[in-house]
Amino acid sequence: MSDTTNVVAAPLRVAISDGDSGFVQVLSKRLDRLGWEYVVLTGPVPVERLVAMRLGAFVVDLAILGPLGWPYLERVTNELPFLPVVVCTGQSTVAQRVRGLRMGADDWLTKPCHPEELIARVEAVARRRRRAEGVTAASVVAGEIEIRPDQFQAFVHGTSIDLTRREFELVQLLAAADGRVLEREEIYQRVWGYTMAHGDRSVDVFVRKLRSKFQQASPEWSYIHTHFGVGYRFGAERADGVAAGAANGSLAVEVAPGGLAVAAQAVQADGPIAAAADVVPAPAAPAAAPAERKALPVYA
Repeated sequence: MSDTTNVVAAPLRVAISDGDSGFVQVLSKRLDRLGWEYVVLTGPVPVERLVAMRLGAFVVDLAILGPLGWPYLERVTNELPFLPVVVCTGQSTVAQRVRGLRMGADDWLTKPCHPEELIARVEAVARRRRRAEGVTAASVVAGEIEIRPDQFQAFVHGTSIDLTRREFELVQLLAAADGRVLEREEIYQRVWGYTMAHGDRSVDVFVRKLRSKFQQASPEWSYIHTHFGVGYRFGAERADGVAAGAANGSLAVEVAPGGLAVAAQAVQADGPIAAAADVVPAPAAPAAAPAERKALPVYA
């Protein structure tokens, strides 16, 4: 039985922070054959630059960072919690490896090592992260919109809304919250990948872009709702304010002048008004007190 298996890896975009030119040269040739995108870094770079690279994984040799190695690893893993990190470095103690893994590294590989093993470990941690983040989750349908994680896109009646990658990640995050309000800081951390700076309005700008595209594609529905001073909530509601999940035959009751309880709308889950309700006289108010206006039961 052969000890090698020909497996075609899904292309990834990786950054390799390593000063071993010989190792990097051999690794680069294998990455080229796999069709991976990669950048070689010879020292620490700002976390913001790593975010801008839109990486699928980060490989780092702590040895080239010297005394900055541990603080840098801690910062990367803290500020980019969704970025798979593999430490590939020289001889180390058990205590060092445990420290790195507990700090947030997804894997630790000791040099000398074979480039194929490093690639396999990068694939493994990236695969685990994708599963954990629900990339293969089922489609979400809300109102007229279908959110398709497998295509990184949203559709209305089969037509793409043409979202950018960042716009899709934002709406997917909001939709996955099951109606909960997400704070701006949490949204920024999970979509942009690092802590939001004071005064940064990126979340608000992208929400406006999403609303504009949703309004054009599905004008009779509203999807992203603002909770002032807090953040945003996703929920399909008709433009008249009726939630998509309203129960069949539910009634919106108002009190008409003169104390009459009027069922203004009977709403089906699919939207159309089912029937007008009867007008039910309210009980007479005591003569000594002004008439009290209140909602009354509506009888079929």
